[in-house]
Amino acid sequence: MRILFMGTPEFAIPSLDVLNSKHEIIGVFTKTDKPNMRGKKIKFTPVKEYALEYNIPIYQPNSLKTEETKNLIKELNPDLIVVVAYGKILPKEIIDIPKYGVINVHSSLLPKYRGAAPINAALIQGEKESGVSIMYIVEELDAGDVILNVKTKITDEDTFLTLHDRLKKLGADGLIEAVNLIERGIAPRIPQNHLEATFVKPFSKEDCKIKWNRTEREIFNFVRGMNPFPGAFTICKEKIFKVYGVKENFKIYKIGVCGEIVEIKKGEGIVVKTQNGSVILTQVKPENKKILSGVDIINGGILKIGDILE
Repeated sequence: MRILFMGTPEFAIPSLDVLNSKHEIIGVFTKTDKPNMRGKKIKFTPVKEYALEYNIPIYQPNSLKTEETKNLIKELNPDLIVVVAYGKILPKEIIDIPKYGVINVHSSLLPKYRGAAPINAALIQGEKESGVSIMYIVEELDAGDVILNVKTKITDEDTFLTLHDRLKKLGADGLIEAVNLIERGIAPRIPQNHLEATFVKPFSKEDCKIKWNRTEREIFNFVRGMNPFPGAFTICKEKIFKVYGVKENFKIYKIGVCGEIVEIKKGEGIVVKTQNGSVILTQVKPENKKILSGVDIINGGILKIGDILE
């Protein structure tokens, strides 16, 4: 099958790789190159890096809505377009081009968590299960019929990174199965229940700030759902502290207010009061410093009893 692949980040690589091993990839569309954080060297997307290695034609249009881009895709004449974390919305004129349509690998069990950041959202909301949905793309965001989904359990040890890495592999497994079903003409089209749909918007900086007046479980889920990206943070004495790890303490303190450091727990970390109990900070990155363990934070005297985390 002649497949046009659209994707950008590392999450898309296993899907691109499995397709490349079994089908003809006639080209990849990926987002335009950007300078690295220091603004000097141009950084290619992971999908572009892969395509360069395997001599796959690369296209990086600024917009999918131009006649030039639409005509290019018509000329490529793909049997199927596969989208995996591309980062751009496809107009109807492009959706209608391929013989077998356009399918997407979405990292949630639809209709839950349509839109951006579904992996973060599943952890933050305390879900016990997540997965990947392989679905047909329609004009409405993540609202197309589902071909199949692949599920995985979420444990307390999971962070955004561990769940992300598990889902990108499961997504590739589900994708190749779905493409085989499409090729054989037996792919199901399971309508989503739109009444059950939930949506996740991209995170703003303020969305990443820890709210210490929440329960210890909510804070635990929030921090791991943000670890390592985009990163939960708090502010103390006008300095930003990124928080990458917390542990539920299951202890209630009558003293202090939510966000106040109420105890130093030797060998573990500092204890912060929450709505219904407390948490121990186990991994913290002070402003302009490296990530430190809870023990290092104690030993360095960086945060002390009585300090208030905003």
